[in-house]
Amino acid sequence: MKVIVAEKCGFCPGVKNAISMAGKVLQERSTVYSLGSIIHNKDVVERMARDGLRTISSIDHAETGTVLIRSHGAAPSEIRKLHERGLEIVDATCVLVKRLQKIAESLESEGYKVIVIGDANHPEVRAVVGCVSDVLVVEDKSDLDELPRQGKLGIVCQTTKGPEHFGQMVGEIAKLGFGEIKVANTLCKETIKRQQSAVELCKKVDIMFVLGGLDSANTRRLVELCKKYNAETFHLQNWGECDTNILFGKKTAGVTAGASTPEWIIEDFVNNLKSFDENESNE
Repeated sequence: MKVIVAEKCGFCPGVKNAISMAGKVLQERSTVYSLGSIIHNKDVVERMARDGLRTISSIDHAETGTVLIRSHGAAPSEIRKLHERGLEIVDATCVLVKRLQKIAESLESEGYKVIVIGDANHPEVRAVVGCVSDVLVVEDKSDLDELPRQGKLGIVCQTTKGPEHFGQMVGEIAKLGFGEIKVANTLCKETIKRQQSAVELCKKVDIMFVLGGLDSANTRRLVELCKKYNAETFHLQNWGECDTNILFGKKTAGVTAGASTPEWIIEDFVNNLKSFDENESNE
């Protein structure tokens, strides 16, 4: 089978940095916690757990040692609590997420009600919400009824959202007639490049695979975009999840991956696809 890999896919700089920092800390410290999964990829989380990284859902679960702040960041209140408990902090927050947090804080200081376009349950968004007090998260048009009908708004966006969604939501908010709206483009360029590359590729192949964690927001977005142009699009975490029956009759496969998907998973998947022979499978 012919396999084409998207020009832009896999680990983004922020994820690479978090993984690298975690690796160094694990070599130097005996007890290391990650406040939430270091990245949204179960294979990587399991591998790092074998190296000693302990994932915790609450600060209360960390007794002594070092706590790694993952790439999604953490709210200032969580950072303060870590300090109060005497825990060492290693901050692996993505620089773009830090920028988003600072912009949100700046907008609030200027008197704007902060609007975050994104998923309220996403850890990045929760961390941003924790940076300001006058804030509202809107995911889609159905949330716009929650907006106040007066005052001035300062709008930011979850870094992994797409430019189309961001633009559409800003347009819908503008229709509501606010006297003043200030918009900051906080989208990740790496995410946008991956989306564009995936869409371009999925139009050229018989079947498209998007590799990444099921709870990875940027991976799910890649799946949504590809399905618009290629109905034969599948979201898988690794080769072990692939039902080879879907490969029969397909000549060309495309592969892309979310920002939390390591190169070794991509390589393994591609190699298995290349070696697939439907005639041998039929025997």
